[in-house]
Amino acid sequence: MRSALTHITQDFDQYDSLIGLIYDAAQGETGWETPLRVLKSIFKANYVTLILKTPKHQNEEELGLMIVVGGTFDNEVAVQYRPYIHQLTPFAGREPDTVFTVADLMTEGEWRNSDYRMHWCAQKDVYHVMSVDITVNNGERLRFRITRPESSDDFSKEDREFCELIVPHLRRALNVNNRLVHNQSLRNLYSQAIGKLSIATLIIDRQGNILEQNLFARHILESGDGFKVIAGRLEAYYPSDNKALKKLVKEAFDRAEEPKTPGLPLAMSVARPSGEVNLGLVIEMIPRFDMSDHDNNSSAIVYIRDSAGTSQASSDIAKKLFGLTPAETALSLQLANGNSLEESAEALGIRRNTARAHLRSIFSKTGIKRQSDLVRIFLNSVAALGQTAHEELPEEAEA
Repeated sequence: MRSALTHITQDFDQYDSLIGLIYDAAQGETGWETPLRVLKSIFKANYVTLILKTPKHQNEEELGLMIVVGGTFDNEVAVQYRPYIHQLTPFAGREPDTVFTVADLMTEGEWRNSDYRMHWCAQKDVYHVMSVDITVNNGERLRFRITRPESSDDFSKEDREFCELIVPHLRRALNVNNRLVHNQSLRNLYSQAIGKLSIATLIIDRQGNILEQNLFARHILESGDGFKVIAGRLEAYYPSDNKALKKLVKEAFDRAEEPKTPGLPLAMSVARPSGEVNLGLVIEMIPRFDMSDHDNNSSAIVYIRDSAGTSQASSDIAKKLFGLTPAETALSLQLANGNSLEESAEALGIRRNTARAHLRSIFSKTGIKRQSDLVRIFLNSVAALGQTAHEELPEEAEA
């Protein structure tokens, strides 16, 4: 039998390709099923399983997640993403990052007669098992399983050695993957927070080409009221504003090339053909972390705020923040959107005197004395951050 080192020396291209696929999967360039397919072939296995999440308690409703490569589907090796519910197995709680087989845990007779094998493994013709619990930087253990049918040979010493060589790469790759997923989750959270504040955001390059945009940005661009998109580029509606916008974008990118120049945001006001109050625009460079001297990949973020837009504050959160009744909260939100007391009463279908009574109660509960102060505290509160996903855009923006 060949040692693991001899195996690598003679099949270096295959080993190198496998390690590359593992790290590609970590960065999201391929799915995890790609390296698992290769591992299935290398180990002559009937199944290779990567358990990415295990339930913390046996009776919890929360399910784990596993990727299973094995069996056939339409004459192809099947790939399944399945819930994982087996917290109590004979393979749980083993020494972390240590490869083991069934023979390390029990005799062949004990394994053959175990409930776990008979109820779960025998149905899939799983008999020989090689396994390792891989620790990752969040403290979790991700389970890696390679299996063979009873008709095949058991895993050899060389198989174990080769698996031991792969485990450190899997651990590093899974750690990288966890960090990327975490960072993407944070990015999505920040993006949602910006969206809830009714701020349009766009990512542009030096030429003004739009690389990314959120829902509010799409709504503003589709309205054509202040901005438009020409051949994929962001442009202002009026020529004078568009000239100023191009100059602002150029200045932002030019500043980024000067290391001693503070990277302060730049701003301008953009007129709207509808006659509504001007849109406010701020442009800020996105920091670069690569070592290239070229700015081909440089980009900037553009924030656009419609100060005439309606507040998207959550009525439920506002009610809890200020201790108001549902009727008082509804009136407060109407006033925060710029309506007069009379307009608010009409919109809510209540009498003017009722609205005045609500307003007096609001003043008493919040400790303020002027309607303008009420508007200010609502606009400056965190109420907008509590809205649900379906509240992110006004109805006309979702059409």
